[in-house]
Amino acid sequence: MIAIIKKELKSYFLSPIGWIYIGMFLTFCSLFFFTDIFRYKSSAFSDLFGITVSVLSVLIPILTMRTFAEERKNKTDQILLTAPISVREIVLGKFIGASIVVIISALLTFVYYFILMYFGKPEFITTINVLIGYILLSLVYISIGLFCSSLTENQIIAAVLSVGILTAFGTLPKLVISLKDYSPLDAFFNSFYNGISSLKDYILLISYILMFLLFTIIIIQRRKNIK
Repeated sequence: MIAIIKKELKSYFLSPIGWIYIGMFLTFCSLFFFTDIFRYKSSAFSDLFGITVSVLSVLIPILTMRTFAEERKNKTDQILLTAPISVREIVLGKFIGASIVVIISALLTFVYYFILMYFGKPEFITTINVLIGYILLSLVYISIGLFCSSLTENQIIAAVLSVGILTAFGTLPKLVISLKDYSPLDAFFNSFYNGISSLKDYILLISYILMFLLFTIIIIQRRKNIK
């Protein structure tokens, strides 16, 4: 599995996709930070995650769309599926690789935390709590993106399908979907954002991750059996 993780990280950082994701994410963060939080001199760093969480609904599908679809299109998946490695390790390796990229981008936003310290004392514990919720929600999105990429060899279709599923969960901005307030995923993140997260929130988010990873393993395993 370590080999898969290294392969994924190389594919992200030796090609534009990883840098595009990080660049776009930080661009959105900077935009929100300097036009909202910094402008009004708010010391609530957690607001940055609250504002940018909906952006992940588009950015993460772009990041994950190639994970399986590209290899299937280029027929390199045959090499991977016949290698002495289990499907579970393949899926987990790709999941961890994408997760590392997302976590790195989230941690880079702490530059803004230190800027806000000039205006006041941001609540560190609250910030960490929101960051954990933000990362867990991102991992759910990644697992959904992997699942969608395993269904097709077309990266665009994989991305659109991922965005569609996330839309169904109500994770896009209110201007796009009016049922956002009733989304289970949105409610979970709000629990972290409001500082009222419970063990139930952790369990349910992790359950989403495991469920879509299992779906992906089943899809890839069936393809391996056919080959």
